[in-house]
Amino acid sequence: MLYAKEAKGTVEQVLEKLQKAAPANQLGVLTVHNLKQKMADKGVEFGPQCVIAELCNPKQAKKVLEGNMAISTALPCRISIYEESGKVKVATIKPTVLLDMFDQPQLESVAREVEQAIIRTVDSACA
Repeated sequence: MLYAKEAKGTVEQVLEKLQKAAPANQLGVLTVHNLKQKMADKGVEFGPQCVIAELCNPKQAKKVLEGNMAISTALPCRISIYEESGKVKVATIKPTVLLDMFDQPQLESVAREVEQAIIRTVDSACA
């Protein structure tokens, strides 16, 4: 269900590598949420660093959405970079797993292509 890896570097360094790797894999970074900062802004103290990057390949997203607009609830793809037990980890829910929830087998090849691009991006960010 998850693709998760341990990364080398700080959360900020891994995010920077992810942002550089995404375009090489035909993915764009739409936005980055700094969870720790967002919680602090709301008066909630939260210890570990956690950033969530939202990525998209617009051409692939168009194919998926034309097949079933309800899949928009699972877009864009999210990659989380976080601290856990003194280590930095990167994780994402596999697009093929998300697609299974919508019973759209004709879109499986699109999900596989996006998943491979995300995995390559995560692997580059973790190196």
